[in-house]
Order: sequence, then structure tokens, then C-alpha cells
Amino acid sequence: MKKIKNEAALSKKAIQVGENYALKRGYAGFSPTMSANEKTEAIYRLLVLDKLVVALPADKEDLPSMKHKLALWIQKLLPKDDPLLK
Repeated sequence: MKKIKNEAALSKKAIQVGENYALKRGYAGFSPTMSANEKTEAIYRLLVLDKLVVALPADKEDLPSMKHKLALWIQKLLPKDDPLLK
């Protein structure tokens, strides 16, 4: 897995955008006490279900890999001049 520049910030942004996407899609499972790791997994699984992200192999499905996939996903959605991409 190749490290992405600003991966932590991109993952955080992906969780924000993914949470909004999930809510618009009708997912009401996010609670104020839900951890970022739980949100990451829920958003990853929703994006895989909607075929917006390619699923990881079952043996590689761990939290760092899911965060990496979300970072790649949001990287493609952000405008080219976004500060997170620099």
C-alpha cells in the first residue's frame, strides 16, 4: 500500500463526505457516540455496496486499508485546486 500525501486529512474529509452521503442515502446508523473507526468501516462498506469503491480482499480488510481506500476515493472527488491535494 503506497502512502498518500496528507492521507490522514484526506481520510478525515472522506469520513465527513461519506457520512453526508450515507445520510442522504437513508442510513441512520450514525450516533454521536460512534467512533471514527466505526464510521470508517460503515462508510467503506456502504461505498463498496454502492460500487463506488473496489472491495479489499477479505484477508486485507483491516482499518488502515479501509482508511486508505477512503482517502483514495475522496482524492478523486476533490477539485484539483483543493489544499488537501497539495
